[in-house]
Amino acid sequence: MIPARFFKATSFRLAFLYMTLFGVSALALFGLIYEMTSGFMKRQTDETIEAEVLGLAEQYSQLGLSGLLRVVNARAAGDDLGESLYLLTDPDLHPLAGNVSRWPEAARDSVLAEPPEGGGDGWLNIKVEDKGKSTFARVRRFVLPGGFRLLVGREITERVRIERLIERSLAWGLVATLALGFAGGILMSRGMRRRLDGINRAVAEIMRLGPARRMPVSELGDEFDQLAANLNAMLDQIQSLMDAVRNVGDNIAHDLRTPLTRLRSKLEMTLRHEDDATPCRAALEEAITETDKLLATFAALLTIAQVEAGSQLEDFETADLARIAEDALELYEPLAEEKGLSLVMAPGPGVPVLGNRGLIAQAAANLIDNAVKYTPAGGKISLSVRQDGAQAILRVADSGPGIPADSREKVLERFARLDVSRATPGSGLGLSLVAAVAKRHGASLTLGDNNPGLAVELAFPTAE
Repeated sequence: MIPARFFKATSFRLAFLYMTLFGVSALALFGLIYEMTSGFMKRQTDETIEAEVLGLAEQYSQLGLSGLLRVVNARAAGDDLGESLYLLTDPDLHPLAGNVSRWPEAARDSVLAEPPEGGGDGWLNIKVEDKGKSTFARVRRFVLPGGFRLLVGREITERVRIERLIERSLAWGLVATLALGFAGGILMSRGMRRRLDGINRAVAEIMRLGPARRMPVSELGDEFDQLAANLNAMLDQIQSLMDAVRNVGDNIAHDLRTPLTRLRSKLEMTLRHEDDATPCRAALEEAITETDKLLATFAALLTIAQVEAGSQLEDFETADLARIAEDALELYEPLAEEKGLSLVMAPGPGVPVLGNRGLIAQAAANLIDNAVKYTPAGGKISLSVRQDGAQAILRVADSGPGIPADSREKVLERFARLDVSRATPGSGLGLSLVAAVAKRHGASLTLGDNNPGLAVELAFPTAE
């Protein structure tokens, strides 16, 4: 028993539509075959009759009525209701010659309605019954001078039988085609529904158990497998994002616990030295410093969230990437000199980019800040801006320890640091912010080797 919901399914409706189109196409094809076959047999019969008529007309024109009588009797001799039918009558339809004993009733009214000589095309398909025999015939009748009537035809019983056989065959063929199409539609609908039910069950399990469940993928490689693969890729990304959120929470708890503990200790020390102003002031200054670090961490998190949300898209404008890099370099020159680093920028023309000037400047500053932070004294940091086709590339290279190739993707995550002890100053949000800015501007961020050190390239689309 097929359930009612089966007939309401989209897959069944598609299968039914396919069956209908296939049935209409089959009907048109069968109709064309029938028309061509039947038409060929009809033309063949008509051409044979026309040849008979032409020969009799020549005899009548040369020999007159008496000669036509002899020719008709000669052709009809020994052929009682055979393949060829002949009948010559007087104006009152009394037979004079031929193998048909009387004028067929089916042709009587039409003949009597014709004018005395000619008129109409004279073609009829009739059933001739004569001398206890009956046959289907294709005939043509004429009115000769003096009112004499001539009937010439061909027996078409076999042709009618073949036509009816073809009609029955085509009808059964159409029924079989529709039945097979319906059965195929049901099988195809069941197959599609089975695949969809598998996906629906997987979705229900995902909603119940979480995104660790995956869609079933067969070895067919069809559209359903492509859909399942895309859904699995989406689930992988969701799982990765959820893991990242959990890691962010863990890292925030770890990174903020230490400065908060320090802040609390400083404040306790201040209470213990409430009679001595100097220690109190120093403790308060250190507390403010720790508070500033906390605020900077939260500000970086807020900036990353805003960039990923796209809230700065309305501030996009054409900016000179080289000028932005120069301003960032000037900002860090004092810090680099204090640490004994060489901070230089290769000269080059301005390169226009479309974006948020403040975010691009923040990304450039973060790259320089990381380079200054991790490059040892006496090292070198270089900046360059160039145009490569349709890309404006900002490159920051240093001579520091660099980043191992297998860790370059990880350092782009929030709070990620190569220093597992987290003794190095910073929150681990610098490169995360650069990655967010790059994604928002449709830019690519590449981390490579500077041999020694790290080379970071930020490639923006140029402004048109």
